Amino acid sequence: MAYTLEYVPQAILDAMATSHMLGIFFRMDSDPALHIWMGVNDIPAGIDSLDEDGTVYLGGGRLLNVPTLEVLVNGQSGSVEFGISGIDPSTAQKLLDNLPDVRGKDIKIGFTTLDQYYQPMGPIIPLWTGTASHPTESSPAVAGAESPTTSISLAVVSGTNTRSRASQVLWSAPHQKALYPTDKFCDGTARLARGVAPAWPNY
Repeated sequence: MAYTLEYVPQAILDAMATSHMLGIFFRMDSDPALHIWMGVNDIPAGIDSLDEDGTVYLGGGRLLNVPTLEVLVNGQSGSVEFGISGIDPSTAQKLLDNLPDVRGKDIKIGFTTLDQYYQPMGPIIPLWTGTASHPTESSPAVAGAESPTTSISLAVVSGTNTRSRASQVLWSAPHQKALYPTDKFCDGTARLARGVAPAWPNY
């Protein structure tokens, strides 16, 4: 196999230049790994160097609300949620009871074009990497004879800043003095956080 610098194969670029079907794939590096694509049938596909031969991506249904995927910039990243809705409560409870540890797991979102038989035209091309934070569940209110359903979501962030608990945003004087009782370096940080330019002492 010849080495190439082409990240997206030319055949897929040619297909995307015309009318095409796009497959969007979700991979979580849990144990075992979770493979889902936004479609109705299970199809064999894989990300080079990550997925083994014979990997099958399970059909996750029709993609409705596409979250905006942002990259980590200057230490700031947004949180997005990937979810499945319309699950009956008993099935959802079984899923939650057997849910593997997801916190900190690597997430890959990739795509490839599909042929007329809804099969991938090439390997999955990973475009976005995130870190799993925590799962959530919700049960929308129902009216009349409607059947109750459950929605399960997974919060994912770019970078490594998980959101299940707040991160420390201000290192204040009490924090510093807990480690170094005589150090006055952080005595002016509270005023600095309010936009005041403190007069720093000379030692």
